[in-house]
Amino acid sequence: MIAPKVANARCRWMLVGIFVLTSVVQPRAMSASETAESGLAPILNYIRSTWDVLSRSMTRCESVVDPKLRETSLLYLPADVPRPDAVKKLPEACKVRLESLPVVIHHPGQPEVERIQTNGLLYLPNRYVVPGGRFNEMYGWDSYFIILGLIDDGRLDLAKGMVENFFYEIEHYGTVLNANRTYYLTRSQPPFLTSMVLAVYNAEKIAQPADRAWLERAYSLAAQDYQMWVEEPHLAGATGLSRYYDFGNGPAPESLQDEASLGRKVAGYFLVRPEFAGSYIISDKVDSVGAHYAVEVCEASADPSARSCDAAGDVTLSADYYKGDRSMRESGFDVSFRFEPYGAATHHFAPVCLNSLLYKTETDLAEISRELGKSGDAAAWKRRAERRKALIDQYLWDAQRGLFFDYNFAQGHRSTYEFLTTFYPLWAGLASPAQAAAVVENLKRFEQSGGLVTSRENSGVQWDYPYGWAPLHLLAIEGLRRYGYDSDADRVSLEFLSTVLKNFQREGTIREKYNVVTGSSETNVTAGYRANVAGFGWTNGVFLRLLHELPKPASQSLAQH
Repeated sequence: MIAPKVANARCRWMLVGIFVLTSVVQPRAMSASETAESGLAPILNYIRSTWDVLSRSMTRCESVVDPKLRETSLLYLPADVPRPDAVKKLPEACKVRLESLPVVIHHPGQPEVERIQTNGLLYLPNRYVVPGGRFNEMYGWDSYFIILGLIDDGRLDLAKGMVENFFYEIEHYGTVLNANRTYYLTRSQPPFLTSMVLAVYNAEKIAQPADRAWLERAYSLAAQDYQMWVEEPHLAGATGLSRYYDFGNGPAPESLQDEASLGRKVAGYFLVRPEFAGSYIISDKVDSVGAHYAVEVCEASADPSARSCDAAGDVTLSADYYKGDRSMRESGFDVSFRFEPYGAATHHFAPVCLNSLLYKTETDLAEISRELGKSGDAAAWKRRAERRKALIDQYLWDAQRGLFFDYNFAQGHRSTYEFLTTFYPLWAGLASPAQAAAVVENLKRFEQSGGLVTSRENSGVQWDYPYGWAPLHLLAIEGLRRYGYDSDADRVSLEFLSTVLKNFQREGTIREKYNVVTGSSETNVTAGYRANVAGFGWTNGVFLRLLHELPKPASQSLAQH
């Protein structure tokens, strides 16, 4: 059954001609003095200085600005928290409004969140590192890779403060949020919290006595956050596994400015491919356009005479599409064709990545329980992990193809979309030795001269071929190392590190993602968020971690690049 129309003028379009849009980032040439330097010192110095460039706090004016929305700068505090002295000067110094949330937030997607009329930043007590560019807030899964880099660079206090910010989010905003903006109060991001906690705890106890009180607090809050993922509506049907699910409805607010063309692109795609349209589009033209046509869909408010728009071609994306789109954003993979075209069916899948991360969370909580002397808890977490592993084997493992795949529980079949998250079970340690060997045998299906490509499908969006991303490289490479495939790990590390280094030497910056087929930072993304942001938090962190994990001869060869 087709879902009801979404009442939003920006979400209704009309058909016109042929539509082509590309985006290529133009690199900045390095200065003569920069070019004269060789080795790794320039890029390591860049990363070291960039932590502070990318740092934000509630006492700095630039922290509150949201490049994704053209709205008045507004900082919200929890409804039950007194206004801290540190923010009282913001209205005068930064022209920022201070407000309290209308209600106490206990869980994501509370109905009362709809009472927030104007979007704004959510208060956090500690400094944090943002990814860069339009991403001017603290993100859920980005922060794990940033924290690893901070630890490797000796910035443990900053890393620990970020983890404590996530504690604050759980206590006052209901969960680890996608990021600390009000429009993210309806969703989380891939769960890396326990991995962050253990990274900080283990690094800290090398130099000083273990902070067991801090670990006790971390354990309680991480267990609370975990619960969201194993209850409705985050359950993947009757599989016993979990899914991504955004509690909100309609278009994601952050998509309406920089990604305004995404909905039009999606509508045009489904119009000419009705076999994929399902319940995602509402139009009387779905069966009349034909697969041999290319179409553009323009805003319903456009001038028909100026754009040759035909009112008869009016189309609307459905509520089910927007639920999938929002859930795709919770997954972090926005946009990919992995969960059907444009991620429209994300909420209908039990994903490899999420369930591997939840297995890792369960085993981490078992480890933390043992550290705290909670043997009963440790045994319970171990049982949960073993059950999840069995379900992953049942639903997500394809023995014939030798890869882990997502499972469409709404249709009752396993996907065949080859995606780099097939290495998550190796990183999490849930793959059997035979499964790991089969996945590694398929490494060549992803490996390019510049690193690992995210998928084998050139869909035109950023989380597919030909792009490679730092976080997926780290997880795949550490998965290889965990199962003893060190030579493969070294080779892939050098490929990706060389790509980052080569582009840094040419541009003087580090990017969000790379074209690992050409070894460049050029992007030609045709739908969704198109830019290739400089900065860039998680790439910086992954570069340091991969470099530190390389054997000395390999790192020396990279330094001679």
